[in-house]
Amino acid sequence: MAIDFNSLDNRFTYSTREADLTWINKIKDICDIKGKKVLDIGCGGGIYTKALADMGASTVTGLDFSEQLLTSAKEKCKGCSNVDFKLGNALDTKLHDEQYDVIIERAVIHHIQNLNECFKEGYRLLKRGGIFLIQDRTPEDCLLKGSSTNIRGYFFSKFPSLIDKEISRRYPSQKVLQILQQTGFNDMKEYSLWETRKVYKHVDDLMKDILNRTGRSLLYELNDEQLKELAAYIKNQMDLSNNETIIEKDRWTIWKATKF
Repeated sequence: MAIDFNSLDNRFTYSTREADLTWINKIKDICDIKGKKVLDIGCGGGIYTKALADMGASTVTGLDFSEQLLTSAKEKCKGCSNVDFKLGNALDTKLHDEQYDVIIERAVIHHIQNLNECFKEGYRLLKRGGIFLIQDRTPEDCLLKGSSTNIRGYFFSKFPSLIDKEISRRYPSQKVLQILQQTGFNDMKEYSLWETRKVYKHVDDLMKDILNRTGRSLLYELNDEQLKELAAYIKNQMDLSNNETIIEKDRWTIWKATKF
């Protein structure tokens, strides 16, 4: 069963950490945020909304369809005078035309079936010369071999049945670029990012995270017994001592497109 983003139990699932420096530096390399009016569509718990505000944006609007996540996002960003939040969704934001310099949609498009409408909404909201940043995983990103840094790769080697579930919701890069162009965007560019997800001081901390399914919506497809099997499998595959630090990373693709 997929994670319920409107559940009180999952309210803080995506707000308890900070944006990683690898992400911050990559965004700075791709796009100048300073002094820009930014919209964070699918802001979740406000992790990246706060980061964008701290990066020097003049204003950041975080938008999400979940009232529960927006509540935690507001808590995450308290003290940020340049941040506000709106309830809405990526296909119908209810926001005014051509008012943003930069729009970012991180980990959003794999939840959306109609990319045409999603990108049309982004195009409508951007000023002329505005930048649209989309970050998500392609099928190739998801199915990389498991390692001591790419923990997610072990999910699929242990439970191959998860592969179809994962791939069915991921868009190939070519498809994303094609729809961006059809929507009217120009100057499309593609970037790859290994973003640090979490650092575990001990292997047992990783096992606890797996068993709690924290921040891992794909693992909601597994029952408790299967999660125990997965944790044991990962520990055996990695063959690490308990006092060894683990730096878990995820590979993402970032697409940049400009509205001329």
